[in-house]
Amino acid sequence: MRVAVLKIEGMDEALFGLGLSYGLTDDISFIMFQQDHALMKKMENIASKLAHKPGGHNKFLESIVLWIDVDAPRYWWSEMDTYRVGITKQSASTMHTIRKRPLVGEDFESVIRSQTLDYLNKLINGRASIVRIKGELPESFLQRRIICTNAKAIQHIIEQRRGHKLPEWTMFIECILEGWKDFGFAEELLEAQHDEC
Repeated sequence: MRVAVLKIEGMDEALFGLGLSYGLTDDISFIMFQQDHALMKKMENIASKLAHKPGGHNKFLESIVLWIDVDAPRYWWSEMDTYRVGITKQSASTMHTIRKRPLVGEDFESVIRSQTLDYLNKLINGRASIVRIKGELPESFLQRRIICTNAKAIQHIIEQRRGHKLPEWTMFIECILEGWKDFGFAEELLEAQHDEC
């Protein structure tokens, strides 16, 4: 499995919008807000306190957008597909790409038997139907998708999947948190704080 945070956008915009609730940004422009470091810091502190409070207090997290590049096995994607709200995915189409080249061991999350690999390649080269090929693919077959989501959806995933039996969830969460490090206080926005929920 491979996970890479491609881009995170909207942090300043989310804080600016959050400031409206407190009457702190309603009479200034976005440019003025970005230049006022004291106000930005104040909004970061408010955001840190609200990030884990339910009931709409943390809705500003929905304005922070992430793009994530994930190459994961089919069995992980079937669990990831549980998360639909606030998440879009664009994937490498198995139907359009499976016949482009022979499959190799690196196309799978775990070691695949050479007999299985030979069988799959025979199906592909023999022009078996796409339905049959897809039906024979092991669950460890890797598929790449670009996920576009928001910080609130990621926070929800972290809360539900931390400590999950599948090690891919631990890797996914660690990579997401690693990708947030450039945003200073932002990492704490994603960390679950169960005592406040």
